[in-house]
Amino acid sequence: MYERRREGGKAVGSRSQDIGLAVLVAVVVAAVCDRRAITDFSVKEKDEASLSNGFRQDSLNAFILRFAGVKAFLFGVPSSGGPALPAKAGTPSPFSPRWSLNRKTAPLFLDAGKSQSVKAFRKSGAKLKDQHMKKQWFALPVLAGVFVLSVTQATTITENFSANPLQNGWNIFGDTNLFRWDPTNQALDVTWDSTQTNSYFYHPLGVTVTRNDDFSIAFDLRLNDIASGVEPGKTGPMELGFGFLNFTNATGTNFMRGAYGNAPNVAEFDYYTSGYYDDGGIIYPAPATATPAFISGVDSYDYAPVDLSVYEYELPTNQWIHITLTYTATNQTAVLILTTNGVPVGNPPGLVLDSANGFSDSDDFQVDTFSISSYSSVGDDYDSVLAHGSVGNIVVTVPPPMQNLVGVFTNGLWQVRFTDRTNWLYTLQRTTDFQSWTNVSAATAGNGISLLLQDTNPPANGAFYRVSAERP
Repeated sequence: MYERRREGGKAVGSRSQDIGLAVLVAVVVAAVCDRRAITDFSVKEKDEASLSNGFRQDSLNAFILRFAGVKAFLFGVPSSGGPALPAKAGTPSPFSPRWSLNRKTAPLFLDAGKSQSVKAFRKSGAKLKDQHMKKQWFALPVLAGVFVLSVTQATTITENFSANPLQNGWNIFGDTNLFRWDPTNQALDVTWDSTQTNSYFYHPLGVTVTRNDDFSIAFDLRLNDIASGVEPGKTGPMELGFGFLNFTNATGTNFMRGAYGNAPNVAEFDYYTSGYYDDGGIIYPAPATATPAFISGVDSYDYAPVDLSVYEYELPTNQWIHITLTYTATNQTAVLILTTNGVPVGNPPGLVLDSANGFSDSDDFQVDTFSISSYSSVGDDYDSVLAHGSVGNIVVTVPPPMQNLVGVFTNGLWQVRFTDRTNWLYTLQRTTDFQSWTNVSAATAGNGISLLLQDTNPPANGAFYRVSAERP
C-alpha cells in the first residue's frame, strides 16, 4: 500500500518584532459625576454605536473598541492639587521524493489641564476594505469616579474586490500576469502555473504569527479547471496555496515548495488535484486532496500532516466553495471547513500539531504574510499543476497579543493588568513629553493567563504610559 507523505523547508532563526496593535486606556479622576455628560459620550462608527450611560459615581467601567493602530498606549493625566492621574515527520514514502506529497502612529492625546475637562480627541487607524477604521470619541467634562477606555485590535484583513485591491494594501510578487482583478464579478482571477516562478498575490499581516497564536483564514474559491501532468515527466499534482508565508523566506531564490527541506515557515490551506506517479511501471495514484499544511522554520524537514489520506476531498469546478481554516493555539489544532451552497464538502478531521503528525514540541513557524500562491515546480521532478479560477471575500484574522486590559491605582502606584499570550514579552513604558519613552518594568514573558505590570517609582507630576509587546 502506498502511504502519502509530503513537505519541505529549511531552518531559520527567530526574529523579534514590535507589534502594530493599539491598546488605549484613558483615565480621568475628579470629584462628582455628571451623568448627562456621560450619556453624550459616543463612538462614531459605521453602525453609529453609542456608549451606554451605565457609568455611575465612584465606578470603574471599561469600554472596548477595535481598530487598527500602532502601539499599546496607556495615557495618564496629572491633576493639580491632587495625586497624579492616569488619564521529523515520519519515514519517507516508498516513492522517495514525494514531499511534494506535502502536498498534500499618532497617539491619542488626553488634555485635562487645570479645569480637569477632557477635550475631543481622535484616533486614525489603517483603513481596511469595507471597514471604516477612523473613529472619534467626545467626552464632556467628567467629574468624580474613574473613566476607563480600553481599546485592543485584532489584525484583520478583509477584501471583497469591489475596488482595485492593489490600492488596498495588496501586492504581487513574481509573475504579475497570473493575477488579475475582475471588477465586474468583484473577484481576483488567478492562474496557478508551476512552469512559472514562485508568484504571490499577498498582503502583509503587520505581525509575526507562530504556532502560539490563534488565527483564521476564510475565502471563496471557484476553480474553472485544474490539471496535473502539465510538465514532461511531472505527473503528480502540485499544490495551490492559500495562507501564511514568511515573506523573506518565500521570496528567496532557494525557496522551492515541492523540494523536501526547501520551504520553511508555511501555514496554509493546500489543494491538490488528482494525479499519479509511475515508479518503473508501478502506478501510484495521487487522489485529489484538500488539507491544512504546516512546515516548521526550526527544522524545515518537519511538516504536518505527514499522512494526507484523511484529507482526500475533490473540490468541484465551476462552483463557488467557501473555505475556512481556523487554528487554535491552546490545543494546537487546525480545523478545516469546506462548504458549497452551505453544504459541507466532506468532514476533514482536525489537525493537531504534535509529534504524531510531524511537529515536535520544538518545531515552530514564523509567518508574516497572507498569500494566494502559485508555486514553481523548480526543484520538484515529479509534480506540476495548471489551474484557472477566482478568489473572493477574503477575511484573515489574527488576535492581538493582549486583551481585557485594565489600568488602576494601587497604593499610589499606577499598574495595568491584561490577558496576555505566551511567546510574547511585555514592557510597561513611561513618558512625560512623548519625545522619549522609558521602560519602567522588566520585559515580562506572557504566561497565557494574566500579567500585572506597574511603575514602582512614578514621577511626582504624573506621566503617560504605554505597554509594548514584542516577540522574544
